[in-house]
Amino acid sequence: MLNVAVLMGRLVADPELRHTANDISVTSFTLAVDRSYVKAGSDRQTDFIDIVAWRSTADFVCKYFRKGQLVAVQGSIQTRTYTDSQGTKRKAFEIVADNVHFAEPKRDSSAGGGYAAGNYGGGNYENNYHSRMEPIPEQPAPAYTSGNTGDFEEIPSDDDLPF
Repeated sequence: MLNVAVLMGRLVADPELRHTANDISVTSFTLAVDRSYVKAGSDRQTDFIDIVAWRSTADFVCKYFRKGQLVAVQGSIQTRTYTDSQGTKRKAFEIVADNVHFAEPKRDSSAGGGYAAGNYGGGNYENNYHSRMEPIPEQPAPAYTSGNTGDFEEIPSDDDLPF
């Protein structure tokens, strides 16, 4: 059996951290995901998909993600049934997040952002942030003119090539 979901979309609200009676971290949030196709003569449609994250993933999401951010989520689809207030039986579909990643570059701190680019999941964020976000020094372009051309043989241009 295979149950894998990978989504990229924008958070519709700031995630809020909650705890179960057994003190397990959990958060629920919604991603606005644009459909990959557009019907002729209409606007692009957007799906609003519910996501739930548990334990360290929930802590990570609530600490580093905010409304409007582009987020990539990897997880699995889960269904559950419940009875609403009118006594009608309902079915809910949601994605249980295994990994949540940043999906856009770091925003300027003066613009109210403050997150890093790259794929950081759970507890790896702190360790990877500094090593991945260090500026890369500019390297000069390689010079190929100093090589020895004695190992090369000129191919005659008689248009009789073996391939």
